[in-house]
Amino acid sequence: MADPSSYRPKPGQIPDSPGVYRFRDEHRRVIYVGKAKSLRQRLANYFQDLAGLHPRTRTMVTTAASVEWTVVSTEVEALQLEYSWIKEYDPRFNVKYRDDKSYPYLAVTMNEEFPRVQVMRGHKKKGVRYFGPYAHAWAIRDTVDLLLRVFPVRTCSAGVFKNAARTGRPCLLGYIGKCSAPCVGRISADDHWDLADEFCDFMTGRTGTYLRRLEKQMMEAAEEMEYERAARLRDDIEALKKAMEKNAVVLADATDADLIAVAEDELEAAVQIFHVRGGRVRGQRGWVTDKVEEVTTGALVEHALQQLYGEESGDAVPKEVLVPALPDPVEPVQEWLTGRRGSGVSLRVPQRGDKRALMETVERNAQQALVLHKTKRASDLTTRSRALEEIAEALDLDSAPLRIECYDVSHLQGDDVVASMVVFEDGLARKSEYRRFQIKGFEGQDDVRSMHEVITRRFRRYLAEKERTGEWTDGEPAAADGSLPEAPADTLTEDDGRPKRFAYPPQLVVVDGGQPQVAAAKRALDELGIDDIAVCGLAKRLEEVWLPDDDDPVVLPRTSEGLYLLQRVRDEAHRFAITYQRTKRAKRFRAGPLDDVPGLGDSRRQALIKHFGSVKKLRAATIDQICEVPGIGRKTAETIAAALAQAAPPAPAVNTATGEIMDEEEPETTAGSPGEPVSTGAPRERRGQET
Repeated sequence: MADPSSYRPKPGQIPDSPGVYRFRDEHRRVIYVGKAKSLRQRLANYFQDLAGLHPRTRTMVTTAASVEWTVVSTEVEALQLEYSWIKEYDPRFNVKYRDDKSYPYLAVTMNEEFPRVQVMRGHKKKGVRYFGPYAHAWAIRDTVDLLLRVFPVRTCSAGVFKNAARTGRPCLLGYIGKCSAPCVGRISADDHWDLADEFCDFMTGRTGTYLRRLEKQMMEAAEEMEYERAARLRDDIEALKKAMEKNAVVLADATDADLIAVAEDELEAAVQIFHVRGGRVRGQRGWVTDKVEEVTTGALVEHALQQLYGEESGDAVPKEVLVPALPDPVEPVQEWLTGRRGSGVSLRVPQRGDKRALMETVERNAQQALVLHKTKRASDLTTRSRALEEIAEALDLDSAPLRIECYDVSHLQGDDVVASMVVFEDGLARKSEYRRFQIKGFEGQDDVRSMHEVITRRFRRYLAEKERTGEWTDGEPAAADGSLPEAPADTLTEDDGRPKRFAYPPQLVVVDGGQPQVAAAKRALDELGIDDIAVCGLAKRLEEVWLPDDDDPVVLPRTSEGLYLLQRVRDEAHRFAITYQRTKRAKRFRAGPLDDVPGLGDSRRQALIKHFGSVKKLRAATIDQICEVPGIGRKTAETIAAALAQAAPPAPAVNTATGEIMDEEEPETTAGSPGEPVSTGAPRERRGQET
């Protein structure tokens, strides 16, 4: 724990101008980023008597070891730079939205030949129109199910679309009239695109035009005595009205606005946002944040605006943003929002009328969210602090273990042996720092030896980072003589505050296992000369905590918050390890003859299959024919031909009903064929990194 006076800047050294400041810890990692109209006045607040500081601020300044700043010209530049650095460094003491789930959006992929309506999460993609966010995915599906009757847009995946086009038979939605079936040519690409565009227009709030048009068509059909068509149109109108009723009108003037409300106490705050488009509530989202210092409601609103609109532009930023309190000063924030939208944005506090009534509703939701959050045991700051203190007391540690790393080994009868490393900081999972290991030192099943190898590799890298600046990324263990590998030339400078892959040490290492695994982990640390990191193990059978060199375990009470935290850490390491092990096993089962060709990556493998249609046809091709594939040279073609010649062809498929041998090999499917739709759904983020 550092004394803030040891790194306090000298009087007159801090400029009296706008800027952004960063606090760093002893390992040069950025732990807090802030902005100020006057750096001198703002930073002076951190170096007062510790007893007068907010509890979280006191923890931050005693964890920090240095402070630095960057001067900018205007407060708008400071706002932009602060947001960029928070996104880049992910400081542990900045306001964080604990509920970091990805909210679902209704997305229409207008960048495809045949646009698709689907639920999307994650980062937004160019050419895709988004509506929401919604609180639940089922709310999107209910709305889409009603609208498909009137706007039968494609909703199937690329694989289903290709299969229907190949067989000439549409899916079930095509038969029941909820898809126009462009896969089998029932509608042209241009007409289907226009249909998707009308769907988007309806979702943006322009509903009156379509209702009037359908009512007119219904009356004309009735006059012409086409009663079945008139009944169909009547049902379409009812479906549209029912979809509109799900989002009742809350603002009569068809306003596009976002309403933000905040509920707070001394340590935490809940933020709720209602997205109103065309006078109707189109989506809702909310976060819970830790208050690092004595911040006003206006400052919390400013942080919420940064998170909401930091990566948005155009119509995604509404014309009107209603808040419970204005940031101080408000002009830079309003100017920044206007720049993001490209036109004027009104940022104000509603005083009366419908908007004030709706704001009260949003505030009630924020209050309920804060109360609900307080009842959640794992997210309660007080509970987490008590858990860390109980662990420190039970293990006889000098201080609470603010960073805990847990390791687990997973395999299937000795095959695909892997290990996981999960990280908990302040009692919460920090998934960006999860790591995965392949056991390379030996073959077969030996959990104790595997644990020794993993701990050795992880902390050998820590020593390498500690001795010199840079990031070691090759993932190989040290040489036989114990020497450390050379750091790559393109290393990160010490001014980069992002945590390097293995540069930040834990206060406590937890291993999944009993006395043998604990002894192996301790032996690995001793061999590396590391004696300032505590080690313990948690055995599954009786939930006993084992310490090195102790014959008897430490037994924590079943109601202990410390034991509950250790169990969560252990279970998370087990989940992460077994998920990786299953992924490797599945990948091994799916491996084909092209996977063993050296220097042949996924892109060129797909190009080969796309060009020839199947591995069987590729095996029969000549070297000159293989060279015709873009990106394949003659040397690579010779290597491919040799590898396929050595690999035994798969056994022929047999029709079990007739006994017939199926000679024809099904072509392997690849995404991105000309004229075929490609799903633009966001790929699932893979946590951790393979090492």
